[in-house]
Amino acid sequence: MRVYAAYDDGLRIVDPETGAVETRLSGQRVECLSVATPDTTDEAGETADRAPRVLAGTFDAGLFRSVDGGERFCRAAAPTLGPEGSGPDGVTAVATSPHDPAVVWIGTEPSRAYRSADGGETAQRVGGLTDLPSADEWSFPPRPDTHHVRWIEPCPADPERWLLGIEAGALVVTPDGGETWTDRPPGSRRDTHAMATHPDAPDRVYAAAGDGFAESDDRGDSWRVRDAGLDRGYVWGLAVDPGDPDTALVSAAESATAAHRRGEAHLYRYRRNEGFDRLDDRGFPTGEGTYRAVLASGRAAGAIWALSNRGLFVTRDAGDSVEQVPADLPDRPARALAVA
Repeated sequence: MRVYAAYDDGLRIVDPETGAVETRLSGQRVECLSVATPDTTDEAGETADRAPRVLAGTFDAGLFRSVDGGERFCRAAAPTLGPEGSGPDGVTAVATSPHDPAVVWIGTEPSRAYRSADGGETAQRVGGLTDLPSADEWSFPPRPDTHHVRWIEPCPADPERWLLGIEAGALVVTPDGGETWTDRPPGSRRDTHAMATHPDAPDRVYAAAGDGFAESDDRGDSWRVRDAGLDRGYVWGLAVDPGDPDTALVSAAESATAAHRRGEAHLYRYRRNEGFDRLDDRGFPTGEGTYRAVLASGRAAGAIWALSNRGLFVTRDAGDSVEQVPADLPDRPARALAVA
């Protein structure tokens, strides 16, 4: 197993068993990650895992791709990521289809979407995104003259359906691979930071946003806010229990300032029939001095990983207890987290 942690100065690859840390893409501001492990079938019909393919989006240098688990990276899709092929935009979101690992979607700043059919090696622009009615209202407060695709989530039940969160301004949905778009479905959040799905509940989508936590039961066509027990409304990280689609962990703070600048964030467990409870006494540092965590689902039931400026942590029982990985990681917020 490897854990991939994206920071503003490069990518850290962590061996959680030993705590060993290796750095890749040194000096690059890594914004987003997608890690997929394609299956191969040999001549005898046996299935075996290949090395994970790692896609890392950077703010200044476009998309990087590794096909050997992160040992070596090469620039990917460089001629096509950007207006009229003039060079890379900042890559701010990337996602791999659960139906076909060759299909990858890429989001950028300014807000554009791209589709790859060869695992991220090349990409083509997906049209129509900035023609949506709400596009004139999109704006990212720290850089108010622009905006970006913050998150891309594939639908477990439909390979042509994708959900995109625009920071800030809209959640949008395409049911047909980008041919048409639904702008701001009813109840959707305006400042979506992360989304999550689960194959055992393929019509459900969770969304963590600066304006709350929401849930959809119809693949993103409509949304309901869920906030019972959630006493902090600026929600950032999100991961679903691999063994239970009704259970998720989120990181949240009182405001963007508390999450990113002051450092006063908390970890919560969401249970669909019970609401939220705050996990302040389970082994994960929260409160003063803790910036918002990024989260990632593991492979085993109950396994969820969390990374903040206080280190890398894992729960193997969906939040009942949390243990720290003894890894030497930067004492500052991470941008993204992935597990393979």
